[in-house]
Amino acid sequence: MADSGPSTNPAQASPAVGAPRGRPVQAALKRAFDLLLAGLGLLVISPLLLAAAIAIKLDSAGPVFFMQQRVGRNFKPFWIYKFRTMVVDAEERGGQLTTPADPRITRVGRWLRKTKIDELPQLINVLLGDMSLVGPRPEVSRYVEMYRDDYSVVLSVRPGLTDPASVKYRDEANILAASSDPEQEYIRRILPDKIALAREYVARATFSSDLLVLVRTLLRIVR
Repeated sequence: MADSGPSTNPAQASPAVGAPRGRPVQAALKRAFDLLLAGLGLLVISPLLLAAAIAIKLDSAGPVFFMQQRVGRNFKPFWIYKFRTMVVDAEERGGQLTTPADPRITRVGRWLRKTKIDELPQLINVLLGDMSLVGPRPEVSRYVEMYRDDYSVVLSVRPGLTDPASVKYRDEANILAASSDPEQEYIRRILPDKIALAREYVARATFSSDLLVLVRTLLRIVR
């Protein structure tokens, strides 16, 4: 884990916004909505989840799910759930960033990633209270420590399945693939922009804006 790295210059990488004031009623409404939609969602898409699990097992050796530790609200670590889309020893074969042509991605994994079905098990994280449907996407501790001051604002709320940065960077893998140094492209350009968008989200989020993010996310996926 990297404990040091480029520090964010707030004037360059994130707007001068802070954590939102206490909004207990809105927070309760958001949590109730998360529980309702995540519970119903898991029930409705259970046949799809089962089909994906079977396809993963038939395609390659290894578990159905991929679990990775991410940094959650107030810097509390949690295990995020995804469908496994890569070979079992992927982390030993390369870094954490991937591109569309990454040989570690399995055949079924490419389709799961393209359709974002690999992210659906995170509805479990929503039910557990680790995540929300909408909120800043959770990062691994390595990247969080690089911009810890910014993340003290970003992680004042639960991370989410989607957020404005997820919509903007729907084709992030292709952006990284076009770079001569994907790791530095992510650290120096993409991540600071994501942080800026996350800080703006934290400062201005409302229930209606969350609904809009969900709609925009679905539209991006089905296009």
